[in-house]
Amino acid sequence: MNKSSRSIALRDIAGMLGCAAPAGDVQITGMATLADAGPGEISFLGSEAFLKQFKVTRAAAVLVHKKLQIPENSGGPIVLPVDDADLAMATVLALFAQPPARPKAGNDPQARIDPSAKIGENVSIGAFSVIGVNARIGRGSIIHPQVYIGEEVEIGEDCEIFPQVTIRERVRIGSRVIINAGSVLGKDGFGYRWDGTKQVKIPQIGTVVIEDDVEIGSCVCIDRAKFSVTRIGRGTKIDNLVQIAHNCSIGPHSVIAGQAGLAGSASLGTRVTLGGQSALRDHVDVGDGAMVAACAAVANDVAGGMIVSGMPALPHRQSLREQAAIRRLPDLVIQVRKLQEEIKQLRAQLPPIAE
Repeated sequence: MNKSSRSIALRDIAGMLGCAAPAGDVQITGMATLADAGPGEISFLGSEAFLKQFKVTRAAAVLVHKKLQIPENSGGPIVLPVDDADLAMATVLALFAQPPARPKAGNDPQARIDPSAKIGENVSIGAFSVIGVNARIGRGSIIHPQVYIGEEVEIGEDCEIFPQVTIRERVRIGSRVIINAGSVLGKDGFGYRWDGTKQVKIPQIGTVVIEDDVEIGSCVCIDRAKFSVTRIGRGTKIDNLVQIAHNCSIGPHSVIAGQAGLAGSASLGTRVTLGGQSALRDHVDVGDGAMVAACAAVANDVAGGMIVSGMPALPHRQSLREQAAIRRLPDLVIQVRKLQEEIKQLRAQLPPIAE
């Protein structure tokens, strides 16, 4: 259950979503899943997979995707038909979300801030954070405790950097960026060359640029470029435990799920989706709007709009056909053995061939 101290009239929620106002004065106090919702709550239905739960839900109202054919249920919840149940759910959730606690503006006395650093108005810097030489932090940004910001780092306005984030030297971060706990930006790229006796480290003299409105999950590593820039495009969202190697370029509004890994100089276009544990080889290009399924291993370029899956990654339908064929192999082996035995028996019945 997601009870809150707020109570919002269902007709007001309907109006906000562009739905017809329901009859009566129904008050909504929170939002929950179909299975957990109580009489004063609203839920959502975006897939036929949850129709059974819809039939028995105790929710007062349900946001239902217009494409779904739902059963008649005279005693059931009020239905609000919407174009996208998930987006409508996000809109309603925002009405009941408790605003997170925000530290007051100002510098904690236990923070260490270099005198050359430029700190904007209404910035909050938490205890034991370190702000390096010539660093710049824009107006309204929040630096939680135990954050390391290296020399000449630039951070824009209204960013939020959570504890134990490390931002190495010369990294540039836009505005309204969120970086969750434990992430590291600007570590040296993984570059070595064998000289006959040992691995020689290749200097990594580039930087990392994070554009506006990016959100980075916990324990994400984004390596600095060998030269030039490792770039994360505006509006991109990165899940926890993602590795982005040196000189990668991530286009705007892409989504990268947990444990995905991009090798050096891999490139994503606009609105690319990488599933969890997917892997991209170095120098691979993934075009605009393409989708890489979970656990896929991308070894070749992916055209815009294509969906790929498998290891190695192939067009999704082809990958499914190959997987289906592989599942039939044990039966095919048995059939082949039977055919071989039948051929052997037939040959035994034939008269010997005269020489």
